[in-house]
Order: sequence, then structure tokens, then C-alpha cells
Amino acid sequence: MNAIFISPQFPHTYWNFCDRLQKNGVTVLGIGDSPYSELESNLKNALTEYYRVDSLEDYNQVFKAVAFFSFKYGKIDWLESNNEYWLAQDAQLRTDFNITTGVQNGQIDFIKEKHLMKVKYFEHNIPTARQHRVSTLKAAQEFIAEVEFPVIVKPDVGVGAADTYKLDNNDDLTSFYDHLPDVPYVMEEFIEGDICSYDAILDSRCEPLFESMTVWPPSIMEIVHKKLDLSYYTAAEVPEALKLLGRKTVKAFSVKSRFVHLEFFRLKNAKKNLGAAGDFVALEVNMRPAGGYTPDMMNFAHATDVYQIWADMVSADKLIHPVHDIHHWCAYASRRDCYTYVHSHQEIMEHYGERIVMQEEMPMMNWPQMGRWMYTAKTDSLQDTLDFIKYVQAKL
Repeated sequence: MNAIFISPQFPHTYWNFCDRLQKNGVTVLGIGDSPYSELESNLKNALTEYYRVDSLEDYNQVFKAVAFFSFKYGKIDWLESNNEYWLAQDAQLRTDFNITTGVQNGQIDFIKEKHLMKVKYFEHNIPTARQHRVSTLKAAQEFIAEVEFPVIVKPDVGVGAADTYKLDNNDDLTSFYDHLPDVPYVMEEFIEGDICSYDAILDSRCEPLFESMTVWPPSIMEIVHKKLDLSYYTAAEVPEALKLLGRKTVKAFSVKSRFVHLEFFRLKNAKKNLGAAGDFVALEVNMRPAGGYTPDMMNFAHATDVYQIWADMVSADKLIHPVHDIHHWCAYASRRDCYTYVHSHQEIMEHYGERIVMQEEMPMMNWPQMGRWMYTAKTDSLQDTLDFIKYVQAKL
């Protein structure tokens, strides 16, 4: 079996996907824009061959790289980046090279454009916030008359909280239209609650081989804009209601043979036409693994190896290696260099000892969202999780 992995060097933990494929007997071929000499040794050992392009943004260069591998190794059975940024390019390459094991070019719009995601939600009776495609100020005012302030505006195509804003009143609305972005935007009614992701690895029948839930802060947008400390956690188990809604959603989108990250609100209060407090409401779908070190947090929480489960799905369409039924919590807490904290780095490391499973300085490009210094610990309960976060982030 021949598999091409696009940008295997970034994020740097993605060498694990290549490593597990290689251990499953797959010929793993990498295409990236980093010099071979700069690749981590773990990644070099996992790749049969690496093709460097000057820029992954240049489709012609990447096309030629895939064509070279096709000529040298024969039919390409799999092509993937597991990266939101390259989803559309991945789909185009699969279409151009008749690689039928993933999303094709004609299917990409419904998993990239937020207004089309809403179409799927509504077609399949999946509860979701009302949305308006940004056009005229008058149309926006009519939409807000229905849903009331506040509302959220965000790019129709985009990742994370980049260029996302909360509009609280007419002054905010007018200001937004005075500086209207030149890319398509959507406007949504505001939902108050935690964001809970349904993370799953799905086989070719849309059936989950692995399921997990991570609970995120209500607004990554505010963390970025207000320079707040980020904290989130992977839960020991997935609530049955989220499992059912997650499985219904992947079938609605006909998601097959993928690692997915689906976001839902867990309502803080009852909301008309959406549900009672504690119910889940669809936010958006992401057809790739959760960002940052979240896959590793899933491993710690569930005593498993999601990279191996994904590789088993790719190479055999089923679990080859056993999955353990062990349940912990895993918490991420970050700190910024613009604040002074109660507890020193040394105190954190001594207090939590072996429960700290990861600790490092994050890459600079991740500082706005994920903080500069991160601490990740395996915990035994929700309260233990919250106590860890409070200890790390307590400020003077």
C-alpha cells in the first residue's frame, strides 16, 4: 500500500501518523516544504522517501511531487495531510490522481463553508444556531431582530477564532459594516455554553473505531483578543447524548475513513427551539484531528494510541491493535509571558510530579491562541482537573 502524507513535519507531532503507517507495512511518502535535513529523526525513519517543494501553496509543484511518486511507486492508495489548511488541496489531488479513499473535489464545499454546513444540519434535524450570510446592513438588522444581540460574525471559510468577532449592540454592528472584510462572512446567533468536541476515527462505513470528548472554553475568540490564559481538557468518557449526536452528524455529512473533530455547544441555559440546559447544539464540523496536542491528550486520557488507530483504519479499515478501556482526564493549562503567576515553574513540576505528561514552550505562531508555556497533566476527576488548571494559572 502506498500512502502520501502532505506536510508531515508540521505540526511536529504528525510524525506519529507516518510512523504508525510504516509499522503497519505501508510505504509512506512525504511531501513538504522543509529541507530534509531539518526533519526530525523519527519522521525520517518513518518515510520511505521525502519530496521537498519550495512551497506547498504552489499546486503545480505539489502535483508534480505526487506524479513523481506515482511513477516511481505505482498507484497511490491514500493521500492525506490531516490539516485543515490543506483540505481543499488534498481533495483536488485525490480527484486529479483518482485516489478514491478520501474526500474528493466535489465534496469539499460542505466541510469547508460554514453556511453549507448549516444546510446539512437542518436537512438532518440536528439542532444548530441560526445563521445569516453577511450581505447588507439592512439584512443583518432583520436577522438580529429575530435572534437578538449579541451575534457572532466569522469568515465563512476559516480555522479557529481568526477574524471572529462578537457584536453586542448597534454600534458594534455599524463598526463591523464600516470595515466590512473583503471575504465572505456569516453571522450567527450567540449561544452561551461550553464547546464540547466529538472527536472520532471513522471507518469506511462511517462507524467509529474511537470516540472522545474534549471540553473547550466558551470563546477561543476572547482568549485571543483579550490575551486570556487557555485551558481545556479531555474527559474520561463521552456522554451518551454527544455520542448519538456525533454519530448522526458524521452520517449526515457522509464522513468516511477520517479522523474528525466536530464541535458542539453544551447549553448553559435552555434556549428556545434548541434545547434544555445541558443539551448539545451543533457548531461546526472539522474533518481533521483536533489541533495542538489534543490527540496526545486523548492518548493519556484513554491509555490508547490514536495515531495507531488511525493507521489501522487506513491500512485495514478496522482495529488491528487492541484499544484499552481505561478512563482518565487530561488537562491543558497555558501561561503567557505578560503575566506574573503565583506558582513558579519549579513549584508546578514538584507539586504535580509524574502527573505532568507534557511541558514545553509552544512555537511562537501558537502563542496568541495556546499561550507561550504549556503544562499538561493526567488527572483523576473533573474536580482534580479544575484544581490543576487553577494552580497553574493563579496570578499575583
